[in-house]
Amino acid sequence: MLKNVNFELSVFSKDKLLNTNLPQIVLVGKSNVGKSSFINTICNRKNLAKVGQTPGKTKCLNYYNVNNEFYIVDLPGYGYSTMSEKEKQTANKLVDFYLRTNENIKHIFFLVDIRHKPTANDRLMYEFLLSTNIPFTIIATKSDKIAKTKIDDYIKIIRKSLFAKENILSFSSSNKDNLENITKVIENIIYNN
Repeated sequence: MLKNVNFELSVFSKDKLLNTNLPQIVLVGKSNVGKSSFINTICNRKNLAKVGQTPGKTKCLNYYNVNNEFYIVDLPGYGYSTMSEKEKQTANKLVDFYLRTNENIKHIFFLVDIRHKPTANDRLMYEFLLSTNIPFTIIATKSDKIAKTKIDDYIKIIRKSLFAKENILSFSSSNKDNLENITKVIENIIYNN
């Protein structure tokens, strides 16, 4: 399904946002949570999205065109990063505007690191997502870094910290944990609506 995927555009300001009617699936999460690895894994491409060694490398919206049928849009990470205060404010305004005004967003994948209790910024993002009324799925990344038998316990901690009622899927770019289920979520959104 995610066969023909190409990076199309980086956007640093709201006047440059892509004017398209194609559906969009959006990735949000703090810096260094693994959004680039998530993109590379679901698209089965090694270097489609650049995996930064330094958190906060993504300072813009990145559009990935899938089969000319929909876009995957990677938003700038929040929290710890190499961005200056001014860059953070610019990125935050861009993200806020994009999420509040774009009617083509069909689903959001909200990525959190399974190993760590969600931060105050994660809780803010969760509350913000609830306020947008856009359907979203919480993805607990880096599940290969903990014992398989502990995954459910860590997911409970995330659920409790966020006061989340939604389903949370564990994910690993290394062992492809839940890749099939995530692909099914995307297929249902794009092809069964």
